[in-house]
Amino acid sequence: MTREHAFAEAGRTAVLQNIQGTMDFLRKYPPFAHMQDHSLSYLVERCVLRFYSQGECILKPEDGAVAHFYIVKQGLVRGERQVASENADSTFEISSGECFPLAALLGERATRTQHLAAQDTFCLQLPKAAFVKLFAECNVFRDFALRGVSSLLDQVNQQAQLTAVEHLGGSYSLDTSLADLMARSPVTCSPHTSLQAAVKSMHEQHVGSMLITDNEQRPLGIFTLRDLRRVVADGVTDFEQPINALMTPAPFALPSNASAFDAAMAMTERHIAHIAVVEGQRLVGVLSERDLFSLQRVDLVHLARAIRHAKSLQALQLLRDDIQRLVSSMLAHGASSVQVTHIITQLNDHSVARTIELAMADLGAPDVRFTWLVFGSEGRCEQTLHTDQDNGILFQCATPAEAPALRERLLPLAQRINQDLDTLGFTLCKGNIMASNPELCLSEQQWQQRFARQISSATPENLLGASIYFDLRSVYGPTDGVMRLQQFLLAHVKANTLFQRMLAENALRQRPPLGLFRDFVVAKRGAERHTLDLKVQGLTPFVDAARLLALSHDVANSSTLARFQALVERGVVDSKDAGAYEESYNFIQLTRLQLHQQQSRDGRPLSNRIDPDALNPLDRRILRESFRQAQRLQASVALRYKL
Repeated sequence: MTREHAFAEAGRTAVLQNIQGTMDFLRKYPPFAHMQDHSLSYLVERCVLRFYSQGECILKPEDGAVAHFYIVKQGLVRGERQVASENADSTFEISSGECFPLAALLGERATRTQHLAAQDTFCLQLPKAAFVKLFAECNVFRDFALRGVSSLLDQVNQQAQLTAVEHLGGSYSLDTSLADLMARSPVTCSPHTSLQAAVKSMHEQHVGSMLITDNEQRPLGIFTLRDLRRVVADGVTDFEQPINALMTPAPFALPSNASAFDAAMAMTERHIAHIAVVEGQRLVGVLSERDLFSLQRVDLVHLARAIRHAKSLQALQLLRDDIQRLVSSMLAHGASSVQVTHIITQLNDHSVARTIELAMADLGAPDVRFTWLVFGSEGRCEQTLHTDQDNGILFQCATPAEAPALRERLLPLAQRINQDLDTLGFTLCKGNIMASNPELCLSEQQWQQRFARQISSATPENLLGASIYFDLRSVYGPTDGVMRLQQFLLAHVKANTLFQRMLAENALRQRPPLGLFRDFVVAKRGAERHTLDLKVQGLTPFVDAARLLALSHDVANSSTLARFQALVERGVVDSKDAGAYEESYNFIQLTRLQLHQQQSRDGRPLSNRIDPDALNPLDRRILRESFRQAQRLQASVALRYKL
């Protein structure tokens, strides 16, 4: 081999090694980690490695239509976008494995952001023509280019599902439509069919329910085996009477495109075992809990029913252990973080209601009309396995003078309920935000007076109280007083712009844990060293901002995501911004749920603190992006209230 050939061969070897090394680097980051080898090789072979010294401009709006796609290989890029207000947070960072500027490339326009090297930086630069070809031929790359972080969230959710499946040994999707779950056509009869004929048909068809329909196949009622037991127990002997005299009228119905999750939640909330499935108003099927669970292996309704009929506190305690297993099951079945937290909250509601009933059965029911209130995360239907008590009592009285005496009759019961809930795992509130606190066992008028004082005097204590008490709902007792209290609250907050401004300042106190160069800000010392708090630092900025905007714009919803949706409908928040906030909130909540599941499997106490270095590159990247969305939301609040 001649010297020239040797040099040429060495050069080819170096090029191949460089290509392989760059491919290995990109495989650490999405979407490149999921691209096929030939697509990734095509990208790398057409890239040029460019160096930019600290402070050097890489790309700016004045450059015109974007001609290259950039991937940060080493270093850090800072994006600076020109905005109308100096108060708005217009700066963000792009770190190793991340890319830019997708929107400008897809729109065939100039970038709206100036990209600077925040430190000495190497970027892989791909010509636009190669980007277009890759976009056309690689589905993974095209999906990422079009959907950005949303496409990465799909991967995270799939990984969460697979992780949960590993602990269960099977998988399916809770998003399966009812049309796909129905195994047969519904068994129906007319309203004038005799009881004997209807029951005979149920026996012959081996079904547990009969749907009574009109001539247009619209469901009028339902008759089940449970109804048959009631009829027999009531001593009915006329089996020739028409079924419409004995049926349950207006059966609950869901459209055929509703999901298995929708059906499971409806059965749980309404204590029903059958759901009519309709298209328009026409009956097309019926779904029983047996149908649902034989296909899905989900015991949500069974567990809820067992909780509601538990005979003792000890029985409730045993059932609480099943909720943890159910959460793992739901994650394996494809449930989102929103669905899981709603399920946990629903089962917690049943547990609280049954605890109240058992306490009254033991102590005797007080002759006072009262409602058990819940605040905070339970009030927002956003509970996880790691929760404490935030509750109170609202009672009715004819005159203000009666309130002290009625309170004294309720407090012993409240104290017993709080202690029993602690036994079940709802730890006592360290701040004494519990119904056994006389200051939180109030008449409807006293609650209104308390809220009026909090709104009129925006002290730090009252602002803290607003972040807890203003997310309220009832879990036991009449709801009319709570609805009036919520309307009172909305009217008073809407009329007090000074209080709104103070709420806005409070909503900016918990800053997302991102540093100047987009690294995570973690605790420096002590037992919490190298960790950040997913709840306080991650979720609270979204929760506080959504509460502020909802209360200021007459939105009665207490759920954070429902508040964002209502704010979009009122034109308060842009739909794309709201979508980004919701995705970010969901991801942080999902990460928190997975953390609790892992802690529980390891036998560790449940905590919201996580070491970001323990996350894989994909999760770290999306967590950073989620925190950045929290920063954007807070910047929007600061701009809106001129803070």
